[in-house]
Amino acid sequence: MQAIEIPETKNQTLVTEFILLGFRHLQDMKTAVLLIFLVIYISTMTGNVLIVVLVVADRHLHTPMYFFLWNLSCLETFYSSAILPRILSSLLTGDRTISVDGCFVQHYFFACLAAVECYLLSVMSYDRYLAICKPLHYVTLMNSKLCLQMAAGSWLTGFLASTTTIILMSQLVFCGPNVIDHFFCDTFPVLQLSCSNTVLLRILILIFVSIFTLPPFTLTLMSYIHIITAVLKIPSVTGRKKAFSTCSSHLIVVTIFYGTIATAYSLPHSSTLGDLNKVFSGFYTILTPLVNPLIYSLRNRDVRESLQRSVVVAWVRTQVMDHKSRFLQTRRS
Repeated sequence: MQAIEIPETKNQTLVTEFILLGFRHLQDMKTAVLLIFLVIYISTMTGNVLIVVLVVADRHLHTPMYFFLWNLSCLETFYSSAILPRILSSLLTGDRTISVDGCFVQHYFFACLAAVECYLLSVMSYDRYLAICKPLHYVTLMNSKLCLQMAAGSWLTGFLASTTTIILMSQLVFCGPNVIDHFFCDTFPVLQLSCSNTVLLRILILIFVSIFTLPPFTLTLMSYIHIITAVLKIPSVTGRKKAFSTCSSHLIVVTIFYGTIATAYSLPHSSTLGDLNKVFSGFYTILTPLVNPLIYSLRNRDVRESLQRSVVVAWVRTQVMDHKSRFLQTRRS
């Protein structure tokens, strides 16, 4: 452990790096775990980037719902990259240390992107509410200007919320121990290592979290209450299935994200429940970015059709280029 002596504090040292224990109980299967996380990361990046490209390239997907899905997929690529590369590097090299500054940088981007996801999910639920409950006014209400404002507001508010808390956390002093029993720099595991009095900071963080996360969660919850109520009033079974199919993918994502994150942060921060906390943390930090593109692509007909059209267009272009190349070679000969 690197350390710097603090002149004004006798027999104390200032910690300059932390040790992330990660998945220490799986060290005997390190190679298998490395391969699993590598596959997850590659699949996550491929799936989300594919959705980003499809939404941009296919004019049939230039609608508010897919505009917000494009934002969500962009977010998931950054969100996953804030956590998984550090895990892969640790598993590959065996180096589990991370500098204090690096820890705060990782925490900052993780917290910012998690907050942005809360707002994006609420915006997407509001979009589905208007589409199902107010279909005649949907095009007028959900115009391009409002879409841009809500997307930009989600990103700005999410980063503003986390900037406030990271500024407060950066004032903490760490003088040992420096071992974090987690696979990334989460808020409370870091606070537990501080030599400073963190009672007031914990209260302030909870207040900020409540201010910035309860409104989007409430909007999401209220939107789906109105959606489910409206769907149940549809007389025909076919009509109910068709209406609910337009928001079922989003509802699955919302349930996984909020369910696992609420469970992880409601568990007592003790050594006995540490591994269980990692499992639930893994759901919303690692698996959610992976399942989002799978859920939206496999359960969404428009995305599947767009992918099929893209494959056909790519094949046709390849054939045209091949025939053109053969024709030019024939003329030259």
